[in-house]
Amino acid sequence: MSKAYLQQFYQEQVAPALKEKLGCSNVHEIPRLEKIVVNSGFSAELDKNQIEESVRELGLITGQKVVITKARKSVSNFKLREGMPNGAKVTLRGRSMYEFLFRLIAIALPGIRDFRGISDKFDGSGNYTLGISDHTIFAEISNDGAKRQLGMDICIVTTATTDEAGRELLSQLGMPFRKRTPSSATAVSA
Repeated sequence: MSKAYLQQFYQEQVAPALKEKLGCSNVHEIPRLEKIVVNSGFSAELDKNQIEESVRELGLITGQKVVITKARKSVSNFKLREGMPNGAKVTLRGRSMYEFLFRLIAIALPGIRDFRGISDKFDGSGNYTLGISDHTIFAEISNDGAKRQLGMDICIVTTATTDEAGRELLSQLGMPFRKRTPSSATAVSA
């Protein structure tokens, strides 16, 4: 099986650049992608057909079988009982992870109207989570066929130990982070 474009790009260009920039002495110290988890939650009021449609669309977007998550405890305010389906998730690794990330970076995010980049806030451990409110930004879903809006969280897990290393890895891979503006305190001098 041939490698995905982004995977080959990482191995040939990004990894050597990261090794030099971060001063890694061992190839195992170089930050790399570990997995991508795509997660979507459902309302308790959805009927079985709507849940199946959401799961099917999430499967189309990721190209992999979707796991339905179920409620662990009952919450009366949300009309949720223990064991009811309340979400779906997919964990991507290897080639499918790189293909999904490439489609996200190259096609889906630039297709958003008035797109100016994404936030560059990491979790403190080099991992990045991106929230998407409308799944129709992906080419696999047509705007006409979508019956309801499906939001999702995309969690990119890396082997980076710091936010700076994780940010550098994703930037090198082409993640369109918003340009940082200098703080107002440094811009205005008295």
